[in-house]
Amino acid sequence: MNIPTNLQYLKSHEYLRLEGDIATVGITDFAQDQLGDVVFVELPAVGKVLKQGDNAAVVESVKTASDIYSPVSGEVIEVNSSLIEEPENINADPYGKGFLFKVRISSQPTGLLDAAAYQEVAESEA
Repeated sequence: MNIPTNLQYLKSHEYLRLEGDIATVGITDFAQDQLGDVVFVELPAVGKVLKQGDNAAVVESVKTASDIYSPVSGEVIEVNSSLIEEPENINADPYGKGFLFKVRISSQPTGLLDAAAYQEVAESEA
C-alpha cells in the first residue's frame, strides 16, 4: 500500500496535495485497490465552489460507485479531463496521472490525517 508522506488524507480515502493555495485532490492507492478497475469518472465543473466535505465527484468501478468528498473548501480551477477517456489512470497512478481535480482553497482545511494516521485507517479496513 503506497501512502506518500507528503500528502494529507481523509478517512474517506481522498488525498490532498497542498501547494500554496492550490489543492490537488484524488483517491488513495488503498481506495483504488478496494474499488478494482475504474471504468467511469464524474468530475466537478470548473468554477464550482465546494465546501470541505461536499460530494465533489463520483468514481465507478466494475464493483461499485463511490462518492468523492472534497477535503477542502474553495473553487474548482482544474479537472483531470483525461480521466474521461482513460479512467484506468486512477488505478495505474492515483497520485499522479490519476488525480481528479484541483481547488483554489478559500480556508485552511481541518481534520486531515497525516500518512501514519491514514495508514492506521486503511489497515483497519483492509
